[in-house]
This record gives sequence, structure tokens and C-alpha cells, in this order.
Amino acid sequence: MQPVLLIRYGEIALKGKNRPFFENRLLRNIEESLKGLEPFQVSFRRGRYYVKIEEENLYAAQRRLRQVFGIVSISPVFPVKLDLEEICRQALQLLKNSYKPGMTFKIATRRANKNFPYPTPEVNNLVGAYLLKSNLELKVDVHNPEIVINIEIREKKAYLYSQIIPGPGGLPVGVTGKGLLLLSGGIDSPVAGWMALKRGIELEALHFHSPPFTGDNALHKVMDLCQLLAAYGGNITLHLAPFTEIQKEIRLRCPEPMLITLMRRVMLRVAESLAAARKLPVIFTGESLGQVASQTLENLAAINEVVSLPVLRPLIGFDKEEIVNIARRIESYPISIRPFDDCCTLFVPRHPVTRPSVEELRRAEEKLPLEELIASCLDNIETKQIEALR
Repeated sequence: MQPVLLIRYGEIALKGKNRPFFENRLLRNIEESLKGLEPFQVSFRRGRYYVKIEEENLYAAQRRLRQVFGIVSISPVFPVKLDLEEICRQALQLLKNSYKPGMTFKIATRRANKNFPYPTPEVNNLVGAYLLKSNLELKVDVHNPEIVINIEIREKKAYLYSQIIPGPGGLPVGVTGKGLLLLSGGIDSPVAGWMALKRGIELEALHFHSPPFTGDNALHKVMDLCQLLAAYGGNITLHLAPFTEIQKEIRLRCPEPMLITLMRRVMLRVAESLAAARKLPVIFTGESLGQVASQTLENLAAINEVVSLPVLRPLIGFDKEEIVNIARRIESYPISIRPFDDCCTLFVPRHPVTRPSVEELRRAEEKLPLEELIASCLDNIETKQIEALR
């Protein structure tokens, strides 16, 4: 019998009267992730989603669904009639799929349909006895079995499965609004974007590049990172902002220790103007506290001072090892460590200021034609639509 995919959610169950909104968005995101694998059918019943899909597309569907936020776990399940003999036969077939002599097993039944004539313990005992009477060499181990045969007794059918594939959890992308991610080519900002997506934020991305100091390889790296994030959150609008003239002017006219802080202040001004034009109410960055000299509390406060939009930093309390571990898990790390510089690694001062005076920063900015530089940057932004690489 061909399996269907059973999809479970977690946090959505706590949403009370708003739960249908979250459930409908997750349904839409599941269908969007499966595009190109037609024909398929997604249905929803009592807190569970069921995906019917062609057998040759089953593995590809599982791989894609593992990247859909809101999904806690996925199981290939085998539906059978509400008949104990049918359940026993399917349990035996499921066990045979991974059988080895001497295998230990356990039956775990969940009886959501209370009209089914056998109570949960009796289903466990009867199905377990049926398997032990087969010609297979088996043992029961209720504490640490090698395989668990799960049986869910639902309204119209029973569903059997032995495999539970973890999903990313979180909330469905799109349920909590939209935001603008400052995306460099480094390790941190893609992880920050992934964490924003996990909380249901739909993202657009802004990348600052400095030709000819940064080349095409650096841009390709950023677009590849966007493709990876798009696999989790749907297509992403990527804005490419030219930053060369701004960096040159800051380097020429301003004190060297302030270079990084001043560049970040200009970046946030550009980001705020773009966000306002795109109706995005919040900015996300990959900064974490104390990781580098420019990420002290004083520097972060000085950077925030130039904008009124909220600037959220999902990584603020993470150390580098924790960030790298997430980057490896979501597979952004191999892209981020490609040896192509972005504008943030150019013109790095030898001794960056760690506790800047906002008044001194403002005096330094008075030497810059800020309005002209920001307007030129905004006027020359190039926008691309980045689709998920399936």
C-alpha cells in the first residue's frame, strides 16, 4: 500500500481562537513547497495534515517539507480500514520493512476515535501478540525498542507508521508580518534571517556591495544564500545597494577608528528608507553582542540612534560557536565561508572605536554629503527575485 505523509504542528496548537489563521497559512505554505511535484493533494483533519503524492516523489516531498516552518514532524503513514485484522497485517508489513533477526519492538497506539471497540492497551497487546506469532524472530522491549510501530485510530481509518522525521518547528512564514534583512556574505546574517523566518516573518533582503572592490563572486555568494533562505520562507526579494562611493567618502573624510560605526549608521539610514518604501516595519541584522569591536553596547546604541524603525538582532545573545552550529545545520556555512569579500570586510580600521561618542560621530558625519550619498545609493539599487533552489 502506498503511504501518505502525516504532518504534525506544535506551537500552533496554543493559538486559541486565532488557530485557524495559522493552520490555513501552514496549509498554503505546504502546498507552495510541493510545487513541481504534482499531482499531490493536501488535506487537514483535526490538527493533522495529510499529503497524498506519487510514490516516486515521496522522498523529494519529505525533503522539502523538512524546511517548512510550523512543521514539527513528518511520518510516512499507511492508512488501513478500522479493522483489527487489517491493522495487524499492516503492522507486520511495516515491521518487515526494517526487520533483522532478534529485533526488539514496541506497539504504541493513540485512539483518537473513542468509538473504536478496542481500548488502547488491548490494541497494543493484540497487535503485539500477532507479531510475536509470526515467523519472525522478535522480542518486545517497551523501554528501548529498536522499532516502534505507531498506530493512530482516527475517525475513518487507522494510520500506521514507524518513522518520525523532525521538521524545523516555529511558526508558518507570513503569520507575523514582514521585515528587511541586512544580508552580508558572512556567517551571521543568514542565520539571523533563518531565525526570523522561524518566527513567521516574511523577509526581503538588502545587500551592500562595493564594486570593483567586491566582485561577481561575492554577489553570487549572496544570491546563493538567498536561495537557501527561500527554501525555508518562499521567494525572496533581494535588493543590491551600491556602497562604493559611501565607503570612499567615509574613508577620505572621517577618523579611521570610526569607519565601521559610521558605515553601519549609513547602512541603517538606507535600510530604513528602503523599508519605508517597501512598507516593511522592522529591520533584522546578524549582529551579536561583543563578537567584534563594532558590536559593543555603545556601538549598537550609536548605530540605532539614526533610525526610528525597530532593529531586531536575533543573534544578540549567541556566541560564534552557537551561530556556526546553526549555520552548519541549515547548510548556509559552506556558502558563507567561500573566500570572497563583501563590503563589510573592506577598509577595516586597525583599532576600531568600541565606545563611540554620538556627538563625535555626528560631527564626523557633518563632513559628508550624506543626503546626496544616500539618495544616490537608493536610486541605484538593483532588485532581483530569488527563488528557492529545489
